[in-house]
Amino acid sequence: LGGLTPSLGSLIMIKQYSDIEIVSMVRARAGGFCYTNYQYEQMLENLKLLLAYGTDGVSFGFLNEDRTIDKNRCQEFLENVKNEGRKATFHRAFDCTRDPYEAIETLIDLGFDRLLTSGQEAIAEEGIHLLADLQKKYGNQIEIIAGCGVNENNAQKIIDKTGIKQLHSTCRGWGVDATGMGERVSFQVSDEDGDRYRSVSVDRIKKFVEICG
Repeated sequence: LGGLTPSLGSLIMIKQYSDIEIVSMVRARAGGFCYTNYQYEQMLENLKLLLAYGTDGVSFGFLNEDRTIDKNRCQEFLENVKNEGRKATFHRAFDCTRDPYEAIETLIDLGFDRLLTSGQEAIAEEGIHLLADLQKKYGNQIEIIAGCGVNENNAQKIIDKTGIKQLHSTCRGWGVDATGMGERVSFQVSDEDGDRYRSVSVDRIKKFVEICG
């Protein structure tokens, strides 16, 4: 779905069991980045709760209908984040903007700390040219994170070709739950996946960290 807001329970448990920096996404729904007023209000409430419960940073993004950066909504979010002394990441809504150079300059002017992007391609490996150019021109003003389709097999290539040191990966794995199918109903993710549901692979994480570390 491109990422949605985590539950407070998830954040609380992660803070209890880990001392790494936690960045929480604020996104009310899938399907784009231009939200109704009620959806935006919901996201603002979620932002305040995530900050109150200790998230170290927040990832979010707002676009206008013409696919330019929504400065007003970004600014309100940024004020809340900065007032708490936390870091702000503009997520892959950037990859839907019309002009990546105009967009990144807007984000820098607004005061974002980080930008997560695939280089406006379906996966980061295909966006290496733009990623490298953005890093060269703006990497000293905003921390660029390469994400989407980044894994243990292509991480080193992306680092070498772009000069970007921060990578984002799902390290996808699978869990199994056989209770998703009844006699006449199905709660399985899809017919193709069957009893499997998407999870995270610890082995893939370890390989990924070894390469990026």
